Amino acid sequence: MASTEDERRTSAAADEPEPEITVLPPKPIASLSVSLSSLLSPPPSKPLKIPSQISAVHFSLSPSPLRSRPSLLSTSGAASSSPIPALSPLRPLTRRPSDPSHPVGLRRCSIVWFRSDLRVHDNEALSAANADSLSVLPVYCFDPRDYGRSPSGLDRTGPHRARFLLDSVSDLRRQLRARGSDLVVRIGRPEVVIPEVARAAGADGVYAHHEVSRGEVEAEESVRGAVEGEEGVEVRYFWGSTLYHLEDLPFKLEGLPSNYGGFREKVKGVKVRETIEALDKLKGLPKMGDVEVGEIPSFLDLGLSPVGDGTQDGKFATNANASSLIGGETEALERLKTFAAECRAQPNKDGNQESIYGANFSCKISPWLAMGCLSPRYVFEELNKSAIQCKPCPESRSSKLGA
Repeated sequence: MASTEDERRTSAAADEPEPEITVLPPKPIASLSVSLSSLLSPPPSKPLKIPSQISAVHFSLSPSPLRSRPSLLSTSGAASSSPIPALSPLRPLTRRPSDPSHPVGLRRCSIVWFRSDLRVHDNEALSAANADSLSVLPVYCFDPRDYGRSPSGLDRTGPHRARFLLDSVSDLRRQLRARGSDLVVRIGRPEVVIPEVARAAGADGVYAHHEVSRGEVEAEESVRGAVEGEEGVEVRYFWGSTLYHLEDLPFKLEGLPSNYGGFREKVKGVKVRETIEALDKLKGLPKMGDVEVGEIPSFLDLGLSPVGDGTQDGKFATNANASSLIGGETEALERLKTFAAECRAQPNKDGNQESIYGANFSCKISPWLAMGCLSPRYVFEELNKSAIQCKPCPESRSSKLGA
């Protein structure tokens, strides 16, 4: 009986149909987009630098293609929902040599500190700042330490030199305005004025030319120390006051010859660097801070007596023509043009006749060279264009055209 019952159950199970297994369609898996900027919260004092190529990372769990990745400057896509932290306003932006025209590769604002380089032609500091920055702020400081009486009782700056300097600064302002810029003028110590102007304008760079006298070098170091104390502000100095660049000399400065003949012998074969052309258009002034450009000071503002009849404290000036010299780049270029024309007109050296050569002759451009209204390299270049053998003037050789 037990055997019969087991057989019956086995037969019934064989006759029952097998249960159906229903396979549900897979549910779509959503793509997950995670922005690093939403996961990472950098401290405010040290912003996180995220390259544009990894500004947003996509993890896809489905075979669907990836969407395009937004860059740092994008305002759509993942960037719009998770904004990337802005760079610190005082942090300098690194220039990209491969793409210098890209706005991210430029400084926000650079100050050009004019000193003894009161010109727009062959001015590396001005040209570099204009290329590196979105805006440029030219500044000139009348340092009170350069005026008044010295311990020996002499004028640190005489009235004729002061008049020449004021002319030169005024002409520089006209040249800058003609190119869409302007010149900020202040009376004060550069190490105080430059940081104040930098803070007001939001500048992140200061560009200037090196000088060589003790007081000028001390001023450079003071400005560097004061400006670089501000977060993210860089100071860059250039060399541009001599015919040969300092880096091109075939000897160290300790071995500088003590006379022109020895110097000339050593620099034979050294190539003079090409001049930098004056820019037709300059970057505009920064909008931040609304910095006032200021007025050109008067003699009284500088603590000087106005130039009168050629006397100073009852003594006649040593050079009666000193007060007739007009400072500035415009006048300097005209003087150089006249000098080059005289060289072409009388190319042969003749000591027995009146000539542009001789003991009493002077090219009379040294004041403009000393003030930086003329570039020594530009003088050299223009005279070479005359295609004549013209002996360099003694003034320029001994003052600015040499080392």
